[in-house]
Amino acid sequence: MFNILEILPKFSPIRVIDLGAMAIGDEVYAPLVKANLATVLGFECVQSECDRLNAMGREGHTYLPYAVGDGRERDFHECNYPMTSSLYEPNTPLLAKFQNLENLTQVVKKGRLATHRLDDMPEAAGADFLKLDVQGAEVDVMNGADQVLADAVVVHTEVEFVQMYKEQPLFAEVDQRMRKSGFVFHKFAGIAGRTFQPLVVNNDVNAMLSQMLWADAVYVKDFMALDKLTVEKLLKMAVILHTVYNSFDLALQVLYAHDAMKQTHLGNIYFQRLTTPA
Repeated sequence: MFNILEILPKFSPIRVIDLGAMAIGDEVYAPLVKANLATVLGFECVQSECDRLNAMGREGHTYLPYAVGDGRERDFHECNYPMTSSLYEPNTPLLAKFQNLENLTQVVKKGRLATHRLDDMPEAAGADFLKLDVQGAEVDVMNGADQVLADAVVVHTEVEFVQMYKEQPLFAEVDQRMRKSGFVFHKFAGIAGRTFQPLVVNNDVNAMLSQMLWADAVYVKDFMALDKLTVEKLLKMAVILHTVYNSFDLALQVLYAHDAMKQTHLGNIYFQRLTTPA
């Protein structure tokens, strides 16, 4: 697909906030970084993982060792696999019913720590794109981020369909909280699960047969109220949708909203580029 920047005016860098920034592969926003379109503020409360991220020395990337939440002091459950550590206690009886989950979520250290509200951190102001991978604490983060959510145009968040961590909010609660902040559900960017013990599919303990357990959910500012966004936010939203998610139809609607504000023709140009054979 063509580079959307070819038809757009210049705009300031897209501000990405990465909550649960542990390096376990390419980030979802990697296309923005590779195109030099984004700066990244990451939070990773496992100190060794935060140190590893900062040691990479990537330009435009800053990582802070804070647990982000609603500002309360909480127990932090550090697990044998750092990626499964959480403010919530692993729900071992449930995890044990599935292949390759309980063994990845063994608590090795538990301690009290203060959580930090995004709205209280000046570094987080003006965010455009949020990525949340905080093992059940998504709603806690949102409850401390009303202003950050008001600024953002796209949120990519992990959600769970069953309580993999005790008393964690599930997809329904995340969806309600996002709608309260002016977002609508856009798409799932991936759905995962496991087989119930003892069955294994194709000798792959990570394979899903029927039970969906978690997913990555993408939320966007309400497409019925795009006129409430600034011109620059509309440009950034269109770029994120086009570049990260291949959501060309919604990106087109966003550009039409931009045109209505600025008396431009970006939507028509984008539509022609989308529909003209290469």
